[in-house]
Amino acid sequence: MVVGDFPVEVDTLVVGAGPGGYVAAIRAAQLGQKVTIVDKGALGGVCLNVGCIPSKALISAGHKAAEAQGIDELGIKAENVSVDFSKVQEWKDSIVNKLTSGVEGLLKGNKVDIVSGEAYFVDANTAKVMDDKSSQTYKFKNCIIATGSSPIEIPSFKFSERVLDSTGALNLKEVPEKLVVIGGGYVGSELGSVYANFGTEVTFLEGTKDILGGFEKQMTQLVKKRLKKKGATIVTEAMAKGVEETKNGVKVTYEVKGKEETVEADYVLVTVGRRPNTSEIGLEQVGIELDDRGLIKTDKQCRTSVDNIYAIGDVTAGPQLAHKASYEGKIAAEAISGEKSEIDYIGIPAVAFTDPELATVGLTEQEAKDKGYKVKVGKFPFGANGRALSLGSTDGFLKLITREEDGLVLGGQIAGPNASDMISEIALAVEAGMTAEDIALTIHPHPTLGEITMEAAEVALGKPIHML
Repeated sequence: MVVGDFPVEVDTLVVGAGPGGYVAAIRAAQLGQKVTIVDKGALGGVCLNVGCIPSKALISAGHKAAEAQGIDELGIKAENVSVDFSKVQEWKDSIVNKLTSGVEGLLKGNKVDIVSGEAYFVDANTAKVMDDKSSQTYKFKNCIIATGSSPIEIPSFKFSERVLDSTGALNLKEVPEKLVVIGGGYVGSELGSVYANFGTEVTFLEGTKDILGGFEKQMTQLVKKRLKKKGATIVTEAMAKGVEETKNGVKVTYEVKGKEETVEADYVLVTVGRRPNTSEIGLEQVGIELDDRGLIKTDKQCRTSVDNIYAIGDVTAGPQLAHKASYEGKIAAEAISGEKSEIDYIGIPAVAFTDPELATVGLTEQEAKDKGYKVKVGKFPFGANGRALSLGSTDGFLKLITREEDGLVLGGQIAGPNASDMISEIALAVEAGMTAEDIALTIHPHPTLGEITMEAAEVALGKPIHML
């Protein structure tokens, strides 16, 4: 121990200040615990600083840029539309700064001690927090690990000025003329869509049979249709082999159907997944068990193999979603306080902020059948909804998956404008054990996109009004 390094004693130490960590810290403090939160980076973690929030800001700006070009079917024409991308980036950064300041205010308002530095576990009750200048020992009764994840780097595509991870793609100084995206998951599809909306010629290289794995083919077809309309090229079952960098661009080599191809661009964005940040923090010192992917093993209360240490978010199994991490953070904090809270993932939605948006919660039709349910599906098109028509955005549909015998809502999928907002009603129905009749009997305001959920419920009940 460094001379003068007297241990600071806390009830709960939270390692990581992302959407899992800061929520866990606040909830633990609300429940009477003395809490310290530690992070080597900015408050809000990846999601707030270089993920969810800045990407959605650029997505919004991209939509506005595309709309500013004019909409022929509405008789709206425009000339000499230009984009000052530096101002777009300034606006995006201002949103991030506002929210990070808000997180700091919330933590301080709940009397959470905020510490900047990197944590390393010494034993099951001790951690050292280090920065460039000093080291401080913390003694804790309980700990919540929320260190998140980092982009996976392909050995033949080392990150550089021209080979970008998602953070690099969010911070480009200019709109590229051409962009190659390796990986057609939700991160690649969202960021590729951003630049396609700004006029970039985007090429997607996806190793599997389709982009946006995890969403039904009917849904992904709509996204592909829109991307192609914007000039994007989508190559599936393509294996990226290597990249040649020059001062002004890249040449990407890939293989498809046994044939080697090349594509040139200004940049290549690599989005092939994320790895958990579980190495080099001393987990082996404590005896915390990991699985073969480096994820921390946890029980239904987010407790690790060491009773007083919990883990949440991207370092644990399951979808890498900010709202999953926040949910688990509350569960862990409550479990530490002696409450009987347990995780139940059935009501966790997943959303892709593509064009159109995709959202799913609970079971898909096929998953429900695979589990042995007899299902009744209520499907309603956006094209038959007055609000969608007035928005000029009629591509898409909503599917409600119900149990045939009693109408219990098992899940739902939405492809269309505002799917990200609309999915919450179905998530509530799944979580609360509601039926199609409960949704159909709920009066929805007119004219709104929300009516589509009610209409789909009526289809499932066999009594649709606005559909033959």
